[in-house]
Amino acid sequence: MSAATASPVADRVVLVTGAAGGLGRAIALAFAAQGARVVACDVNTQGLADLAAELDRLGTSHLCLPCDVSDSAAVTALFAKAKATFGTVHILVNNAALVPDRPPDDVRRNKHYGYLTTPQPRQSLAFTSQMTDAEWHRYWHVNVHGVFYCTREALRLMEPQRDGKIINIASVAGISAMSAHSPHYSATKGAVIAFTKAVAAEVAGANIFVNAMAPGGVQTPTFEAFLANATEEQRNRLWQMIPLGRLGTLEEYASMVLYLAGPHYLVGQVISPNGGVVI
Repeated sequence: MSAATASPVADRVVLVTGAAGGLGRAIALAFAAQGARVVACDVNTQGLADLAAELDRLGTSHLCLPCDVSDSAAVTALFAKAKATFGTVHILVNNAALVPDRPPDDVRRNKHYGYLTTPQPRQSLAFTSQMTDAEWHRYWHVNVHGVFYCTREALRLMEPQRDGKIINIASVAGISAMSAHSPHYSATKGAVIAFTKAVAAEVAGANIFVNAMAPGGVQTPTFEAFLANATEEQRNRLWQMIPLGRLGTLEEYASMVLYLAGPHYLVGQVISPNGGVVI
């Protein structure tokens, strides 16, 4: 990449959590393609190894490390290794999250979509009343505590250098009732949005920009597996709720993250590419 065409993220150090697959992997590869130095972490060690091999093929300087972001000590160690290897972190993408992808989640999702798209008596869908303490807490440990732990460590590097970008991956679930089938997931993503706004106001004076992307449906392998197992009627119910009539691609979402990592005037904003689900 020539100096005249250098990307704004070229030679910048970006740390992407949850990078072993899906959106996180697409984001890490998008930064690599623009010349960034990539620190990637995940609990999925095989997926992380596959990503490392792809980054090697691209000739990208990188560090791929296993890390459970819900473990504060593990996050501290992750950032220490990033600093030891690259000197700092310029960009943090808080992508790691639990998503509702277990069989009971699919049952609730189909029930909710049917309730939204077919005439039937109004009633409680009985999702929250049947949720266990363990399931509720599991989502908060990763989706909220993990974002806090990583943001805290990133700011300890970014504040002294007066330079940084933090992009939190929230969800349309945090700004709408479209994921009422998963109240635990919706609550955590709403918390990420509130945290984004508070921290953005706190650190903007240090030239640190904190924003969030709140995706709608993402065409990940997980969602594709759900669609493959769904009936034609269930798939049609989903498309009925999306004005654009399709899910967003990994590349479309990754390009938005790249934009938020570059030069702009956005502070504490929530950008929601969602195909018109929420306007």
